[in-house]
Amino acid sequence: MCPHCRAFITVKDKVCPYCNERVGPRAIDRRGPADFLGGLIPHARFNTIVILLANFGLYLASTLYSMRAETGGGFSGIDVNTLLAFGAKFGPAIADGQWWRLVTAGWLHGGMLHILMNCWVLFDLAPQVEEIYGGSRMWVIYFLSSVGGFYLSNLWSPMAPSVGASAALCGLIGAMIALGVTHRNPLGDAIRSTYVRWAIYILVFSLIPGIDMAAHIGGGLAGFGVGYVAGTPRHEGSAVERLWQAAAWICLGLTGLSFARWYLWFSHSV
Repeated sequence: MCPHCRAFITVKDKVCPYCNERVGPRAIDRRGPADFLGGLIPHARFNTIVILLANFGLYLASTLYSMRAETGGGFSGIDVNTLLAFGAKFGPAIADGQWWRLVTAGWLHGGMLHILMNCWVLFDLAPQVEEIYGGSRMWVIYFLSSVGGFYLSNLWSPMAPSVGASAALCGLIGAMIALGVTHRNPLGDAIRSTYVRWAIYILVFSLIPGIDMAAHIGGGLAGFGVGYVAGTPRHEGSAVERLWQAAAWICLGLTGLSFARWYLWFSHSV
């Protein structure tokens, strides 16, 4: 897709035949690398890889901590105390000033099945969102969806600890639904119907005891709202694009600040 007008073009086009804007090498490079196994396994983009590595890194750290404390089931399951120590959402702690748990909770997982399911969906979904919305908007959608999901979860069930990337994933789905709503054409209709089905599947799955439905609903609503407002990327270097780039850096900065605050608290509590 042309990064300026979002029209479908070929990988050989140096100038978009529709808007006559130059398609730079970086825009073309974003189409690679090629899909694995003829498209059976889609390739992940840079931002997706960063998120995946962060999720698995924190899962490994929390698992090793749990195993050392001999309080959890190893890689098959992490105990609640360890998740709380690593920044899970927990209402009383948030009310006590640990607001950063609304951020850190989205990067933690409670077991091998939990992280594999979430990262499988992330690997499949995030590159599509990044292709449509661009990296800056995707970071904003991901961050605000995760925080929004755990904020609603905290209002809904403050005493129940909660972790996982699923709130952010529901936000990515919500953003794709917003794309289908704002683009009233056959392609938009197809996108909307596909991701509405995804949302229904997740809501049904959320009925299982122990699944944080509030986080899923909050994340989906936040992602839809951001996607609806964001729209697709404009001309590269425009004021609007610089604004979204700044917003993405703010979200990344808040994530870093949250983990810094967590580390200070963690180092004094263990």
